Formats: sequence, C-alpha cells, structure tokens
Amino acid sequence: MNSLKKESDNVEANRLPGHSPLGNSVLQLSSMEGVPIATSSPRALEHCKTAPAGTNISQNLLIENSHMALSRSKTEKKDIQKHDLKLDRLSDREKKKIIENLARVQDNGIVEVDVALSAPVASELLELDVVDAVHGDVAELIECSKSVPKLKVAMLVVGTRGDVQPFVAIAKRLQEFGHHVRLATHANFRSFVRAANVEFYPLGGDPRILAGYMARNKGFLPSGPAEISIQRKQLKVIIDSLLPACTEPDMESGVPFQAQAIIANPPAYGHAHVAEALGVPLHIFFTMPWTPTSVFPHPLARVSQSAGYRLSYLVVDLLIWWGIRGFVNDFRRRKLKLPPIAYFSTYHGSISHLPTGYMWSPNLVPKPKDWGLLVDVVGFCFLNLGTKYQPEKEFLEWLQAGMKPIYVGFGSMPLEDATKTTSIIIEALKDTGQRGIIGKGWGDLGNLIEVPESVFLLKDCPHDWLFPLCSAVVHHGGAGTTATGLRAGCPTTIIPFFGDQFFWGDRVHEKGVGPAPIPIYELSVERLANAIRFMLDPEVKLKAMELAKEIENEDGVAAAVDAFHRHLPEELPLPSPPTEEPPNPFDWIFQALHKWCCLPCGV
Repeated sequence: MNSLKKESDNVEANRLPGHSPLGNSVLQLSSMEGVPIATSSPRALEHCKTAPAGTNISQNLLIENSHMALSRSKTEKKDIQKHDLKLDRLSDREKKKIIENLARVQDNGIVEVDVALSAPVASELLELDVVDAVHGDVAELIECSKSVPKLKVAMLVVGTRGDVQPFVAIAKRLQEFGHHVRLATHANFRSFVRAANVEFYPLGGDPRILAGYMARNKGFLPSGPAEISIQRKQLKVIIDSLLPACTEPDMESGVPFQAQAIIANPPAYGHAHVAEALGVPLHIFFTMPWTPTSVFPHPLARVSQSAGYRLSYLVVDLLIWWGIRGFVNDFRRRKLKLPPIAYFSTYHGSISHLPTGYMWSPNLVPKPKDWGLLVDVVGFCFLNLGTKYQPEKEFLEWLQAGMKPIYVGFGSMPLEDATKTTSIIIEALKDTGQRGIIGKGWGDLGNLIEVPESVFLLKDCPHDWLFPLCSAVVHHGGAGTTATGLRAGCPTTIIPFFGDQFFWGDRVHEKGVGPAPIPIYELSVERLANAIRFMLDPEVKLKAMELAKEIENEDGVAAAVDAFHRHLPEELPLPSPPTEEPPNPFDWIFQALHKWCCLPCGV
C-alpha cells in the first residue's frame, strides 16, 4: 500500500497542467515502449472554423465577450489529497468477504443492496465518493477562446448496434467541425460505420456473444463458472484492443493516427487507463445512468430505501471492478507501463470525476440536481437513417392495405425459445384485433412459423422510417429504440431482458406513455394483450404525441458535440512534428548544377 501511495504522490506531482480528468492520474511521459506519446510543442493546433452550435450552452456556461467557459475538473486542482481507505489495508480474503457481503446478485441480474448490512463499508465508500463529487460540483470556470482546435478523436464503443449508432451520429457531426474521428468498435459493425463515412478501427469482443452473456446473466455479473470464463475472454480482448485503436495507423489506408482526445462509453473498461498513458482528455458518453445520484438507484441495482440510491452506484462499480481488476492492472503494467491500482482507494469504477454526457431527453429523465457541472444530459442522438431507406414493394403494399400496425421486435436480444415468443405475439395481436409487424432481429422471431396475413415478418428496416407508420411499439427497451419510438409519438411497451432496459421501462410507464414493463421471462398472451389495449387508449396516445413534440425540438447530437468542446481543457496534446529526413550534404551541388543547366533554355 505504501508503494502505491508513493506512486500516487509522484503521479500527482507530474500531472500535466490543464488536462481534463483522466481517472486518478495523468502521467507526463516522454516515451513508452511501443507506444507513441503526444508531447507538447510550440506549434499551434489547427482550429475549427466555427464554434460549437451552442444549443445547450446557456444551461451551464457563462458567455461574455465572445468567450466561453470551460469547467476545470478536480484532477487539475493541485491541493487534492489522496484518500487512503482502511479497506485497502485488509487481506485479499477479507476484501473478498466484504465484496460478497456488500450486495447479492439476484436471478434476474439485479444487484440487491441492503443499506443496513453494508453500513460499515458504505460509510467509507461514500466518503470517497464525496471527494470525487464535491470538486465536480464546485468546478471553477475559466475563460478561453471559442475557437476549438481540430483534433484526432478516438471513439471507443463497446456494445450492440443500438449502443454504436448514436456515436456514429456524434462522429459525423464532429467531422463537420474538422476533427479527424476514428470510431473503434466491434468488427461486426465495420460496414455500418464506414457507410456513414467515418473511419473504423476494430475492437475485440463479439457483440453477439456479449448480448447472449448479458441475456443469460441478466446483466454484467456472471452467474456461474462457465459464464465467468466467457466474460473474462471477452473483457480481455476488448481491453487489449483499446491502445492500438488510439495509436495505430488506419488498417486500410495506412494513414497515421495518434489520438489527441478520447470519447468512450463505460463498457470499454480500459478507456481511462489509455487516456492516462497517452496524456489526453477523456469524455464519457452513455445511454444509461452511471454517475452516482440520490434521485434514482443504479439501473442494475435494487434498493428498498431511497437513502441507499447513491450507494448503489458505488456498489455496482465495485462489483464490476472486482471482476475486471486483474485484467486492468495487467493491461496497465504490460501494455501501458503504468503502476497497478489498489482495490478500493484510487479506483472503484466511478466516472464521477470525468466529463460525462448522457444521451437521453431531459424531458423524459431530467438531469438530477446532484449531478455537477461535469455532467450534461444532452438529449437523444439520432442518426436518421430512414431518409435514404427504400422499402420493398411487398412491404409497402402490406402497410397500405390496412390500419396502422403495432411493431414488435427485440433487436439484438437473443431468445431462449423464439417459436414460443412468436406464438405469444401472434395470439396477443389476434386477441386485440390488431395488425402487427414482427422484427426478426438476432432472436430470429417468426422462424418456422406460418403467420396470418395480418402479420408481416420484417428482417431489417430503419426504425425512424418505420415507427411513424405504426400505432404503437413493443420492444426490449434499448435506449435507441425507446428514443425512436417516443420521437415518433408511439405509445410504448417495454419487454426488458436485462440492464438499463428495466430503467427505461419504468421511465416510460412513469410518463404515462406505456404500461408497466413486462420482463421477457414473464411474457404471456394475456399480459401482452393487456399492454396493447393500454397503448390504444386515446389519452395515452395524446401523452405520447406531447412528449414527441418536446423530443423533436431537441438536438442531442449538437448538444453532445457542444459538451465535448466545452469540457476540453485549456492545453491539449499537440500532434508530433512530421519526421523529416536529414539533409543530404551534396544537395547544394545538385541544386547548383540544375540551375546552371537550365539557364540557356530559361526554365
């Protein structure tokens, strides 16, 4: 512990001035084995022609004399004392016992936190959280020019298609400002990213395996030895691929790339460590709450007392950190040449100290008052793929042949029994007298089943084109699908499989634009039919249309880019100067001969 403390003190002393928060330390490195490090240079960065759109600037900024304010994070304060937890003085066995007693993971993947039982440990964790949170809330404002430098930005995104899509929208907008953006995600989405004219770099991990793992375990935490092996293999290849994604040349063109800023979602668990090693700012964007708040519990946790809401975030962070700490510390030592991180004191998974943008509408979930200046709720980030979509003639004719249908689909979610689920959907539509579209998705709904003429099996179609043609939607509750349905004014039934899908189901129900969520393992003909009848109520439709108008007036992509620009630090890593060949000492002879030979002809 003492050696870690010394390492930490050295890091504090060597922190780069002006950098945005990068976990607990930013090392000022001049070189690293196998890793190009950005170093300061007197050369100026090329700047964007215009400032950010500023759609949400008035919410968090003080604007005066053509300047805009940037928040300075706690890691830029030099008087911050490292917090030494007693927990880190315990043996590994004692630490493991504490972790096991902190919370219980239920069969549905939800982490159950008992405030009373975890009180001794909770007090220390909350004390650490206060160190992070206070400085974020009281971040001083500094003035800097509106001019934003053109940067090489690496986006590290782990997840399914719904997780990747909003980042593609942000990448395209960043490119409009002149930034060189590389979106690094799973190889499955290579063509999707490149079709948007965004540079692609492959990350490790298979989203189909990840989705199957999440569905079986109802979340991030494994339920058995076999699942632990799957989780470990996926996490390891993801983490190991993060550094090349920020430093390697483009795999097709060979054009060099050295990230000067990183944007990531939390499941790319090594993001903060790569940013620390490269000395570049890191900005988190996500579609579900990950910053501690007392307003609602962590989406992966269940807490009976509201007093434990904030604690639930720390407990979930700690459980995940306990599972990945070995990979991360191995990655830090082996690839990044950084010291390891203690179990509790310097890192427990929290992103409280990082600038964070949440990609949902504040009209659906307002920003909690205890989230400070580092956190923005930017709005839903739509890619709008439907503008170029051309439906097949058969599908178009079916749509025009009757009343508006109800859409039912579960996107990337795998199904244990697709045939049974398809039968439930068809029977519920029949009981309510509704036409329906069944999106086949990764779960292969509709396979090996004859469907009535009132039901259409759809392989693929942009939701932003389809949902406005539907009377209501039924889906798994992914943040992107939820957003598109609500923007289309569709009453919504959410059938959650795991994770934040339960959170979005509750939010939709609280808004009165859909029934209570029905977990996939509780889906039945009766429950789905009742949900359809609820959505067909004219009053529910009216509420959905009112919410749709509010969402339509937002521009989440512009607000996300604005937030990224606004939280950039004063000083940024500059690109390394181009390598120049040493001058040839005989060049002056060749130049003189060329000049002499060319004189007669006047060239």
